[in-house]
Amino acid sequence: MRSEQEMMHMIERFAKQDEQIRLVTLEGSRTNKHVPRDRYQDFDISYFVTDMEPFTKNDEWLDIFGPRLMMQKPEDMELFPPELGSWFSYIMLFEDGNKMDLTLIPIEETDTYFAKSDGLVAVLMDKDGLIKEPPAPTDQAYWIKQPTAREFDDCCNEFWMVSTYVAKGLARKEILFASDHLHEIARPNLLRMMAWQIGIEQGYSFSVGKNYKYIDRYLPEQDWQQLLQTYRQDSYEVMWESLFLCYRLFRKYAHAVANPLKYAYPDYDRAITEYTERVYQSLEVT
Repeated sequence: MRSEQEMMHMIERFAKQDEQIRLVTLEGSRTNKHVPRDRYQDFDISYFVTDMEPFTKNDEWLDIFGPRLMMQKPEDMELFPPELGSWFSYIMLFEDGNKMDLTLIPIEETDTYFAKSDGLVAVLMDKDGLIKEPPAPTDQAYWIKQPTAREFDDCCNEFWMVSTYVAKGLARKEILFASDHLHEIARPNLLRMMAWQIGIEQGYSFSVGKNYKYIDRYLPEQDWQQLLQTYRQDSYEVMWESLFLCYRLFRKYAHAVANPLKYAYPDYDRAITEYTERVYQSLEVT
């Protein structure tokens, strides 16, 4: 597997030799000093070019980066509509295990790129001195933020309302419907509440990572193990247990957020818990 130094040298050497590439940036986790280095990190690269057509007319120029196991071109797909406008991207997994997400951007859209940036950007090459003050990469956009009273209530509202869809799906024996609502909507709001509590306890100067991937570092071991148990969804009875466990965890962390911030904990909990118990008990009777 090529090293990080070898990959970066190759990426920059190609850009230096091609006159149409005027600016090169690195984005994502490789710019974030708080993310541990490992071999699975993508090389998120943007080439700012004077003319897109010589690059997009065929893919032969990409061979310079090495043999590929697979490539995806999100802006050249029919099932999944493109989202980058005039930009064009290549997601490449190489035979040696390295992965590169390469985006071509018209040079005239440089200002737009930096305006839309999440802050995790490092300028690798600037042939024309376009960037007078290169930004220092920061993950501040992803730091935990103290919720407003309205945001807190909205999170509670969404969690408890969507949990009724989970209960309804289980009652109807529609496990995929129930699982989808628990996994895609209800649990993310539990994770959001947990992150807020971590912020209250430890400050608002760090991130728990994309998809809350570092949240286990800050949770009590018992709560972490219980959270993992809620991902078990392979039978109806197990899913009921996961749902009720989500209730208990959400209740605990919502109170831990509401109390120090002096926010009112809404009555959704009592009403929906009673509703869910009735649905569950009616199934036991029948």
